[in-house]
Amino acid sequence: MRVIPVPCDAAAFAPYGALVTGPAKMGDRRMYSDWLAPVSGLQFQFHVNAVTASALPLTIDRIECHPHAAQVFLPLHVARYLVMVMPPDASGQPDPVRALCMVLPGNVGVIYRPGTWHAGVTALDHDAQFAVMMWRGAADDDVFVPIKPLSVLDQLIKTKGVSA
Repeated sequence: MRVIPVPCDAAAFAPYGALVTGPAKMGDRRMYSDWLAPVSGLQFQFHVNAVTASALPLTIDRIECHPHAAQVFLPLHVARYLVMVMPPDASGQPDPVRALCMVLPGNVGVIYRPGTWHAGVTALDHDAQFAVMMWRGAADDDVFVPIKPLSVLDQLIKTKGVSA
């Protein structure tokens, strides 16, 4: 299956989480604290990931989710990066046919809702660094599953694009 990335689109991403952007007006504040509310029995973790750059086209054959807590990625040193999410099918497993793939600029962060199936963060253009925040401590904090390989094409379209 082939996936064509779309540009950054907060409304399209909303079922899976939120895009983190700064306020439109100087002196204003945009709050995201609700995404990081404490999760009973888990500990808050904050770390920085160094991510080797990938080039398009690329293949995604593994997807992950974090069932107990939201996961936040804030770009520190990033040009562009790829985000891929997908809804669950009727059995709760990822549904690659309905994958949404976006190219985000380096000044936009991403928050995944708890339980959102997503690909690992994929830096484009050059190696990158991301600050990552989430609540952890359960045996199944990270759930990884293989999927039928998806080829992410080296082009952008204006709307969601998944084809067989």
